[in-house]
Amino acid sequence: MIKFCRHSFSVFLLIFSANAFAQITLQTPNVESVLYLGKNKNQPLIVGLGGSEGGNAWTSDYWKKNRDQFIEKGYAFLALGYFGCKGTPDTLNKIAIEDVYNAIKIASKNKLINKKKIAIIGGSRGADLALLIASYYKDIDCVVSIVGSNAVFPGHTNHFTTSCWTYQSKELSFVPVNDEAVPFLMKRDLRGTFEAMLKDTIAVEKATIKIENIKGAVFLLSATKDEICPSTPMAETMIARFKNNNFKYHYEHKAIEGGHAEPLKHFDLISNFLESNFAKK
Repeated sequence: MIKFCRHSFSVFLLIFSANAFAQITLQTPNVESVLYLGKNKNQPLIVGLGGSEGGNAWTSDYWKKNRDQFIEKGYAFLALGYFGCKGTPDTLNKIAIEDVYNAIKIASKNKLINKKKIAIIGGSRGADLALLIASYYKDIDCVVSIVGSNAVFPGHTNHFTTSCWTYQSKELSFVPVNDEAVPFLMKRDLRGTFEAMLKDTIAVEKATIKIENIKGAVFLLSATKDEICPSTPMAETMIARFKNNNFKYHYEHKAIEGGHAEPLKHFDLISNFLESNFAKK
């Protein structure tokens, strides 16, 4: 994923492009928020969350084509940086999910946005965050998880003894780095590290993201040869959880052949899913 951070020195910035798009930098505590708008009224809102690379990846030129395509289809787009940006935490550790949700709510108050139609797209750790937010807040109508996890993992500190996420000032339970995982971690074998950690079934159960609480459609994209984490087995675990809990909304899993970044090349699948299970609902 692209590492990018947009440093916003103004509280409010409004830019109009030749295509009549508007770009607004919002004032949102502990989160960098850049809102892209079309010219129509009642625009469904899509929220973009990057992963462990930090910064606000969705504001970069790399993602401009995807952003513009969403705008052209009638969506508004909100790019969020939740760590590694000016005014945000510097590390992916103990990130308050309510801060990110608050940024979404502030953006949804714009008069051009349909606040009753909110979808979140997250990649890697951002996918975990997207699933968590939707599991805690009932007004998220759709989630797209790209190589996401079924459970919460440690924050990215040197000691790995704290959670990535908090809610109401309390750390969420997480799967710890166990003894079996240490040799893989020392070799920088991230997939092996995660696979060893996931053998702690008691910890996994405590740290499982309660995706059955989501109030909308869910699309999981995984990578069959993921070198970072076992994203396909974790997605299959989530599909089983949906089935076991009689999840009443549409859910779907696409396993993409290739490594961790391969699903990012398949935004046509995401666009089609949103069109069928979000925009028209």
